[in-house]
This record gives sequence, C-alpha cells and structure tokens, in this order.
Amino acid sequence: MAEPQCDEDPEPCEPGPAGPLFVPVRPGPAGCVARLFRTPVGARTAVAFTTPQRLSAALGARQAWIRLSEPALRALTEPLGVREVTVDPRLAAHPVAAPARRVPAWREWDRNAVGALRVTGAAAVVGALTAWIG
Repeated sequence: MAEPQCDEDPEPCEPGPAGPLFVPVRPGPAGCVARLFRTPVGARTAVAFTTPQRLSAALGARQAWIRLSEPALRALTEPLGVREVTVDPRLAAHPVAAPARRVPAWREWDRNAVGALRVTGAAAVVGALTAWIG
C-alpha cells in the first residue's frame, strides 16, 4: 500500500500545535519583526512557543513576543526563505558568563624594573648625543 501524500491527506502528516503561538520578536523599522534563529546544522528557522513561560525559560523574561498561529508565522517567514518552524525549542547553549578580566601584560611587570629601563634608555640617548656633538 502506498503512503498517503501530505497534500492529499485530510489529516496533516505532522499536526501542528493547536491555538496561537508565542513568537519572539525584536524591534524593526516598521514595528515588530519575528526573530529568526538557526538550527544546530545551520539552517534558518522561525521559533515559537506554546506558553509564555516556555518562551521566558528559553530566551529570558524580557524577551518581547506576539501571538501568531503557525500558518501565519509560516506565511510571514516564507518570503524570507525560511520554511522551518521550531516549536518549544530548549536552549542548547550554556549560559555565557562575562569574560574574566585579564590584566594587561605591561601591568604584570615590576614597576621598578620598568623605571630602570627608562633611565637606562635615557642615559643611552644622552650618551649618544654627547658622543655625536662632542
């Protein structure tokens, strides 16, 4: 028996979530713009969440969002070449901490030794000038 085609099947092969989704947005030139992400293999995808709590858990409490149905989200992102919608993704990256503050190498030197080098360098310049003049 042949497998039914998704286009001909009265029931979709991969049912989408019921009801509107919470879609992360960012400010754009004409209002809000849906945020696009990348899958682990690098493909662009639209992302949506089934609850605001799941959105906050993945993207933070300050992430702005709008409610859209899955077909509306697909219609919004398809002209951009984005055909994939990821629903309720989990954060895959480790939280990023502020980089440890490195002390510049010149601050690790002994200040007295640096001063001695300056004096020695100045003495060499004075010695060279007196030899050239005299």
